[in-house]
Amino acid sequence: MSAQPKSPVTLKDVAIATGVHFSTVSRALNPATRTLVKPQIAARIVETARSLGYRPNSLASSLRTKRSGVVGVVVPDMASLLFPPILEGIEHNLLKEGYMTIVANSANDPERHRRILAGMMERQVDGLIIASATLRDPILDEWLQGPAPIVLMNRTDEFGRAPAVLSDDIRGIGLAVRHLTGLGHRHIGHIAGPASLSTGAARLNGFLLACAELSIPEAKRPVVTAESFSREEGRKACITLLAQNPGLTAIVAANDMIALGCYDVFAQQGIVCPRDVSITGYNDSPFMDVVSPPLSTVRIHQRDMGLEASRILLARIAGEDMPGDILLRPQFIARQSTAAP
Repeated sequence: MSAQPKSPVTLKDVAIATGVHFSTVSRALNPATRTLVKPQIAARIVETARSLGYRPNSLASSLRTKRSGVVGVVVPDMASLLFPPILEGIEHNLLKEGYMTIVANSANDPERHRRILAGMMERQVDGLIIASATLRDPILDEWLQGPAPIVLMNRTDEFGRAPAVLSDDIRGIGLAVRHLTGLGHRHIGHIAGPASLSTGAARLNGFLLACAELSIPEAKRPVVTAESFSREEGRKACITLLAQNPGLTAIVAANDMIALGCYDVFAQQGIVCPRDVSITGYNDSPFMDVVSPPLSTVRIHQRDMGLEASRILLARIAGEDMPGDILLRPQFIARQSTAAP
């Protein structure tokens, strides 16, 4: 005869085992309220709960508190090397407060984005961090007045309808342009990201502003727009840029993947970097220091972006007003893909 399954351990069982009140056990086992309990008592309760095999009943807790304890995060490209450090920063803060995350990939598809947000709202997430917004994003209109607060990350929308955590892209691209002009380059092209995204638009604006400030003639600062922030679209844009500008000595790519697409073109066309053409990227994604040549790029503080986005979201969940955006200061990292012309 098979053994009967054990009944689940309850908060009452933990309270009896530790000799403290039920409400004290409840506070001690909730990361968001644990600080209300004396540290030595909280530690004893946590250890007792662990030894008894106590597992919180999330469904019961949700019914009682009207909160799911879950935050949704939407990214535009799950395969991008940009997002793992950002997601680690998000989880670092959320886990401390007892929240779990659901991460979904919009794949830059508006209909898929809409379905993901609808599904997360149906599951009653307590908040959303969205890294997949476009400048004129009609999908945001459907959810901004909903019960779950929203924070935008890495990208923002044209109207500033939700707080956003961003890298200062205008400053960042300016750092790349100034690095190249400091080496002596005066014919610098830009491969821009999609104009429908705040990152593409801001980095293009930063390129044009820096070139104007440095008195680079309009004819010597050509721009080609890539259809996406991908290696393949970077390759296509690079072919066009080089064909149209035979005297070009440097390229400012709107992100690292576009720069890697340029590396592919250099290899195909026998162009030696940086002897023939220098190039800079943007983001300082993982492994950009081990490609050949190691890529000079603009470093954005990815983990800090996740930390800030989750901090703001937690404040909004708690009912605090968090107006305005946060701009993180980027840093230029010089490596071996840039040299004097």
